[in-house]
Amino acid sequence: MTAVPIRILTVDDHPLLREGIAAVIAGQADMDLVGEASDGREAIEVFRRCRPDVTLMDLQMPGVDGIEAIGAIRAEFPAARIVVLTTHGGDVQALRALKAGAAAYLLKHTLRRELLETIRAVHAGRRRIPESIAAGIAEHAADDALTDREIEVLRLVAAGNANKEVAARLAIAEETVKAHMKNILSKLGANDRTHAVTIAIKRGIFEI
Repeated sequence: MTAVPIRILTVDDHPLLREGIAAVIAGQADMDLVGEASDGREAIEVFRRCRPDVTLMDLQMPGVDGIEAIGAIRAEFPAARIVVLTTHGGDVQALRALKAGAAAYLLKHTLRRELLETIRAVHAGRRRIPESIAAGIAEHAADDALTDREIEVLRLVAAGNANKEVAARLAIAEETVKAHMKNILSKLGANDRTHAVTIAIKRGIFEI
């Protein structure tokens, strides 16, 4: 009796990456690519139609991003098994994806080496997180997270705005902006504004 192939949906806004993954899967006797999507909204629709065993989900996509799509799919199909494929190794973004319901987190530069093994592991009910990302999550587990307002302030700072401009945009006092920046530097362990922005981007707190 032949085993039923693992049914796979791939979601990425780059057609070349989808083609590359399709080519790899096509060479596997125990896998079958049943659907493709180019953004989160399409991913939800294709998932409903195809009901894949494993979904490969990019995070950075226009419109509905990967984390939103994971949350929406898992809310409707709690047993959905989703593998995140991303270029970003930030602990904050990884934690968001895992909290949304991802079963595995894979960096795109490791796909050639780890994709097939990860698909099989997740299909078997296991979880997979790279050691470097797990270490980052553990390292910052006890840290105070930035508030939504602090992220908003830092995002505006990253765009090149001075405190006065940030205050005007958010309709708050300049002293309040300074207080937020003081908290941000403390929470991130940053030396100055530029360092804080660098840390935030590296950890996946936001993108620019």
